[in-house]
Amino acid sequence: MSGHNKWSGIKHRKGAQDAKRANVFTKFGRLISIAAREGGGNPESNVKLKFVIDQARKVNMPKDNIERAIKKGTGELKDGAQIEEALYEGYGPGNIAMLIKCATDNKNRTVGEIKAVLNKLGGKLVPEGSVSFSFRQMGNIDVVVGERDPYEVELEAIEAGAEDTIYSDDMLTVYTKPEDLWTVKAELEKKNHEIDGASLVYMPMQKIEIDQNTKLDYENMLEKLDDLDDVQEIYDNL
Repeated sequence: MSGHNKWSGIKHRKGAQDAKRANVFTKFGRLISIAAREGGGNPESNVKLKFVIDQARKVNMPKDNIERAIKKGTGELKDGAQIEEALYEGYGPGNIAMLIKCATDNKNRTVGEIKAVLNKLGGKLVPEGSVSFSFRQMGNIDVVVGERDPYEVELEAIEAGAEDTIYSDDMLTVYTKPEDLWTVKAELEKKNHEIDGASLVYMPMQKIEIDQNTKLDYENMLEKLDDLDDVQEIYDNL
């Protein structure tokens, strides 16, 4: 009987992992489609598309999935409704301000799913402009420091056009003006820096603190939101 229980547990966890991987592929597929629609389907001339494809390959997204997402973005493949970006605003437990960035082919479905999670777990969806005014958009580049001197990597980032930097856990987070994101990234790559991530993010103007119980409630909410295929990123003021 114990052997049967052990196998059941392994099978359940493997199923959950497979579902999570499919969820990740869906999210990357939508990002690829959006990038291809915005800048064309050639990654050599579309730096945003090239970077998203590189990130998708790191999670072993199949080549066929990538190509299909590109064709969907460029309009070569008529496969359902067009993928659009959407930004929803809300509050989590403890009045945590939240911006929820999505990529969706059905905004009515997306807003319904997000609203259901927030309402169930102590949060609420709010009208556009209720939260976003307290955030500002910036470029975000994660640079792997490795064996290099963090101070020198920081100086090179500033020379490349960085607005600010934060060093933590062998990673230098570089912040840029939104319009400078891909230029700064290219300059850092010219200096042979490994880029682990690059995207536009929303930074809070002011941060708040919450107690441990509220933190646990919020982490549970984040997990449920992340399970939604349409949700790409979540920004908050913690």
